[in-house]
Amino acid sequence: MENNRLSQDEIDALLNGTGSTPDEPEVPEVLDLSEMERDAIGEIGNISFGSSATALSTLLNQKVDITTPSVTVIPKSKISDAFPEPYVAIEVNYTEGFSGSNLLVVEQNDAAIIADLMIGGDGKGADPSLGEIHLSAVQEAMNQMMGSAATSMSTVFSKKIDISPPRVELLDVTEEKGTDRIPDDEMLVKVSFNLKVGELIDSSIMQLYPLTFAKDLISSLMNTGNAEGETTPQPDVTYEQPKEPVAPEPRIEPQQQQPPKRQGTPKKTAPVQVSPVEFSAFDPNEASQAPINNLDMLLDIPLSITVELGRTKRSVKEILELSAGSIIELDKLAGEPVDILVNQRIVAKGEVVVIEENFGVRVTDILSQAERINNLK
Repeated sequence: MENNRLSQDEIDALLNGTGSTPDEPEVPEVLDLSEMERDAIGEIGNISFGSSATALSTLLNQKVDITTPSVTVIPKSKISDAFPEPYVAIEVNYTEGFSGSNLLVVEQNDAAIIADLMIGGDGKGADPSLGEIHLSAVQEAMNQMMGSAATSMSTVFSKKIDISPPRVELLDVTEEKGTDRIPDDEMLVKVSFNLKVGELIDSSIMQLYPLTFAKDLISSLMNTGNAEGETTPQPDVTYEQPKEPVAPEPRIEPQQQQPPKRQGTPKKTAPVQVSPVEFSAFDPNEASQAPINNLDMLLDIPLSITVELGRTKRSVKEILELSAGSIIELDKLAGEPVDILVNQRIVAKGEVVVIEENFGVRVTDILSQAERINNLK
């Protein structure tokens, strides 16, 4: 009997609720991705950032290569090990298609090179201390990249996906600078790409988002774009529909029975009379008037008339440096006639005049009627 008694330690453990309950084993929470899930995330990143490379190449006028990514799951407590150096973080929120955020992380030196190329520099000797103009340039480059990625994802998931304008901030985990942009989730997914920009950059660009968001992406990909509420038997219905046209077999039988009836009663066909073709006389004057006669039906359609003073080209850097009072030099000399355009097509030239309190233009030279018609085509 004494062996069945509980010791004082066991009684205290039961009272404090710390006693073991072998009948209710704890279910471990899944805080990682399987190999198949990693492949799915990698394929999504490969497709989306493949188009982003094209967009970035156009902006920087450099050859851009982004390789197949590697996918890892890291706890937020170890984030300093994953990002030991100063970076530039670009935060993007999904506004349609998905609900979540995406943090794009680029090394600060690489961001400086991208910014220098964006504002018209050669990318060599770029200052890593990014100013406001440089951050704006990086933000625009990342905006174009993520916009192209969202478009590619829309194709992959068969639904519209849209993002918010990106927000750029310097990220230094060791100094706890910009860490508020990092998602609050305990487990994070890091998708790392190798980024090459000409001979200037050979580094990494990374995506960082919550593990729960990664699970949502995988679940949506596995559902192959089906809307919620659709049942799996629906595709079977679509495959059964092509079997219905087999019913017209009775219509073929009368056609097969008609030839025997015609073979017994042949008919003589009348000879075909062939006569030479006669063409009417060709009048060149009438042909020249045809476009004008056809144009009469379009005379009531309104057209947009524009007077162009001149044109010029400027780099992004020069545009960003514009302020009130800045002077932009055009490609025309003072007193040179201005172009008069109709629906963006030149039809005449003229000179600027003042009519009471309004500007006007006096036509000094006009194209011929045939030339104007050709320009309007």
